[in-house]
Amino acid sequence: MLKYVLKRVGLAALTLLIIVFLLFWLVRIMPGNPFPSERMNDIQIANKRAELGLDNPILVQFWNYITKLLHGDFGNGTSLYYGVPIKTVLNTAVSNSFRIGGISILLGTAVGLLLGITAALNRGKFLDGFCTVFSIIGVCVPSYVFMIFLQYTFSFKIPFFPYFFDDSRFLFSSVMPALSLSLFTMSTIARFTRNEMVEVFDSDYVRLAESKGLYGSKLVRAHVLRNALIPIVTVLAPLVVDLLTGALVVEKIYGINGIGKLMVDAITGEGIDYNYVLALGILYSTLYITVMLLVDLLYGVLDPRIRVAKKRGEAA
Repeated sequence: MLKYVLKRVGLAALTLLIIVFLLFWLVRIMPGNPFPSERMNDIQIANKRAELGLDNPILVQFWNYITKLLHGDFGNGTSLYYGVPIKTVLNTAVSNSFRIGGISILLGTAVGLLLGITAALNRGKFLDGFCTVFSIIGVCVPSYVFMIFLQYTFSFKIPFFPYFFDDSRFLFSSVMPALSLSLFTMSTIARFTRNEMVEVFDSDYVRLAESKGLYGSKLVRAHVLRNALIPIVTVLAPLVVDLLTGALVVEKIYGINGIGKLMVDAITGEGIDYNYVLALGILYSTLYITVMLLVDLLYGVLDPRIRVAKKRGEAA
């Protein structure tokens, strides 16, 4: 198992290195100017490019960048927060996005599992239909539309929650964005949980367990839910990354100084800030690869058959 883990970690590291190079190259060939061109003439821009090494060959630029990156240095902003270390700005953005994203993940997963289990246990009844309709609505309605609805209802018509995000009241301000972000996750988890549990209920080994007198919550915990969790974990993995990194439009609408808003500002500012776009792209990629690696390892915990298959593969 250790050999398998090390192999997967090594493959993940190599994949990340390739992604970083591709991101670096794509960012460099993007149209536009990384500096606020309206306030700088051509000579100033040329001098600034030479100062930052942007006129060097692409491989030289990449080597210099990766060397600094290994020491935790993402560089400085060129147009967004000009001259301020990106690492400093990222600390605040990552903290806000991760805290709100964490609440959304917990809320969406817990409610989604509850709805899915309820629907599966009441197949063909009213609760099943209600949960199914809720799941369809939650998947179809974009999170930013739900966010606008919450703002209009609970900030404008009923002034209970703040209209924009307030760092001094983090938990209170996080309710509406966390609810809006968790809606899609909640609906997706509910739909997959219901479908997977129904399929497991109809399987031969569950019928065998029922014939031996195993019913109710014991049957659900021991046989149904555990086997249904494997595909659910697979679906949840990319959703976790999306929630942790913040929804671009939701953060922009609610004024949250998070990763999503930072990405929008870096692209739509006076000049496209290459360093911020690159740093955030690397952050997205690192999170996605890390989560998928953890999910791959989690399979062995949920299903012992996967551990056996891995051992046989290593032995061969």
